[in-house]
Amino acid sequence: MSAATGTPPDPIRAYAAVTAAYWAFMLSDGALRMLVLLHFNQLGFTPLQLAWLFLLYELAGIVTNLAAGWLAARFGLAATLYGGLALQIGALVALAQLDPAWSISASVAFVMAVQGVSGVAKDLAKMSSKSAVKLLAPKEDGGLFRWVALLTGSKNAVKGAGFFLGAALLALAGFQTAVWGMAAVLAIILMAVVLFLPAGLPGRMKAEEAWGGWRSKDPRVNRLSLARLFLFGARDVWFVVGVPVYFQAVLSDGSPDGRREAFFLVGGFMALWIIAYGAVQAAAPRLIGPKGQPEEATTRRAIAWAGALVPIPFALALAAHLAGEPTAGLTLTLIAGLLAFGFVFAVNSSVHSYLILAFGSAERITRDVGFYYMANAAGRLTGTLLSGLSYQIGGLPLCLATAGIMAAASWLSARRLMTV
Repeated sequence: MSAATGTPPDPIRAYAAVTAAYWAFMLSDGALRMLVLLHFNQLGFTPLQLAWLFLLYELAGIVTNLAAGWLAARFGLAATLYGGLALQIGALVALAQLDPAWSISASVAFVMAVQGVSGVAKDLAKMSSKSAVKLLAPKEDGGLFRWVALLTGSKNAVKGAGFFLGAALLALAGFQTAVWGMAAVLAIILMAVVLFLPAGLPGRMKAEEAWGGWRSKDPRVNRLSLARLFLFGARDVWFVVGVPVYFQAVLSDGSPDGRREAFFLVGGFMALWIIAYGAVQAAAPRLIGPKGQPEEATTRRAIAWAGALVPIPFALALAAHLAGEPTAGLTLTLIAGLLAFGFVFAVNSSVHSYLILAFGSAERITRDVGFYYMANAAGRLTGTLLSGLSYQIGGLPLCLATAGIMAAASWLSARRLMTV
């Protein structure tokens, strides 16, 4: 309710403001991830050291999602959204202080700490945006699924652009200049969001209702969260370290010009993958079934799509194993296979994002969404660690096979949704 008039905010204006804030955050998040990955890979960090740079980012997400629902319930979704943007600005400013003269261990520890702050920021912004959609979306004619798909799909397209932006800024402006520039732009966007977000964004609960246990009372929410954990683990096993490092090794000849060209190519592919993934997410309601279909039918389709993901990483792992050494044919196979993985993964991710809001109760939606994204962060944490570890131990074949195991676990978890 608006503090001034006692009337609810215009849902379209509120949705547009929340979406714009989320876009701005995810553009900086994608750029920062690619900047850190490519910059430290260029400095000679091993795959496992690269994975360590992102571990606290994901670990912070686990803790943040448990606390963020309570914070939003107590202080409102607008406050947690502003907090996420402000923390991201602080993380960028801190990262600009990185000294190239520091030892590898000191650099790893510092960047891990900064990435931890960025992880808190990301999950505050994500939980706020997704919860707001539950409370603002029209209830009839599949409105919730369409609004969620649009927010999630557009967000990933923007994050994909951020991947390319980060690689381009690193090649053209250098690490510190790129980080300072992103901090300045995000600060301007935060001021604009504070000015234009309508008053009365819903989400606050009474103090005595704000804490209701960290797990949901609905077993479907808990089982969907487990499926989400393994789904994002399956992606990040290859996405965080393995495939970007493989492509950079294949595409760069070691010269300064060659490294810059590799930055653009690797960043371009990762951007294309995320943008295509976002486009599929936005179209997911049309792929899943007709408007207004029963929730049970959507759940059955979610299980089928989870099963469709499983064979893709196993097939790519076999191709990498049979090829032995990197070849042009293997690179093309990887590109085609990972785009196919992205298509199926995007449908899975989108239907999960719908189901968590459909299953969750309006009375504790921030808590249910927080728990669900805590599982999401746990999957990313697991995938990040396994990405560096599996690639360092067994190269690309083991990295992709591990992704297949995680995808199979997600499918088995999703099947339990029909046993409630």
